[in-house]
Amino acid sequence: MTSTALDRISTPTTPAAAMADRIGQATAVEQARAVAEVQAAIVVAQQCPRDLQNARRQMLDACAQPALAERSSFRFARAGGTVTGPSIHLARELARCFGNMQYGISELRRDDEHGQSEMQAWAWDVENNTRTAHTFIVPHRRDTRSGQKALTDLRDIYENNANNGARRVREAIFAVLPPWFVEEAKAACAATLEHGGGKPLQERIATAVETFALLGIGDTQLEDKVGRPIARWTAHDVATIGVIYKSVRDGEVTLEEEFPPARVTAAEIATPVVDEGAAS
Repeated sequence: MTSTALDRISTPTTPAAAMADRIGQATAVEQARAVAEVQAAIVVAQQCPRDLQNARRQMLDACAQPALAERSSFRFARAGGTVTGPSIHLARELARCFGNMQYGISELRRDDEHGQSEMQAWAWDVENNTRTAHTFIVPHRRDTRSGQKALTDLRDIYENNANNGARRVREAIFAVLPPWFVEEAKAACAATLEHGGGKPLQERIATAVETFALLGIGDTQLEDKVGRPIARWTAHDVATIGVIYKSVRDGEVTLEEEFPPARVTAAEIATPVVDEGAAS
């Protein structure tokens, strides 16, 4: 058999092999860099292990900042109720304080024909080599009052994927972090909100009432929401109202969902209105 025939036999001609031959130099360099980066991260994490006491101090210092405490929780409506929990902002900050952690989200595949993207969110404790990953499908649709709306604009698809991915990244980070670390951070943020950055309670109450008045929400609606008169509000009540305002501002909930308009009952409609002036 001649050398030319041997070359034809040993050289693959399948489409996959042809695609492999077409990998550019930049792609090959990036693949090698990714492998080297993972190996280096493990070596560095083992050589520089985290100090749990220092990580706890950093976490408490971060949660004592009002800017983080105000964004440490989310709130949105679902199935006639309200869902609350720690936010992605708190998760990222806790990952930074804990150290030797990596996290992210990747778009594995985008299928424009079927209108969906295959995504993966992951978090990795490099020091302990503990990793969690979630692979999920994100439809290119958005829920509106008139039903679901298909997304075709590239920017809308990107934002939709990013929003859905952020929630999965949050859960992945919390799955890797120690539960005591997360619970202590949540308690520290709640204490910061109750303290209000050193402002007197009455001043914070007045600011909250004025802020919602600009949105068209009156004192009666706020009192119904909290469950007690404004004069008897506590620091926890002000913190709860603050979380509601942040959620409305960020588009997680609407004013109508948090403060539904008063409904007129059938009995009220059937009851005749008495004109006191005419009766007298």
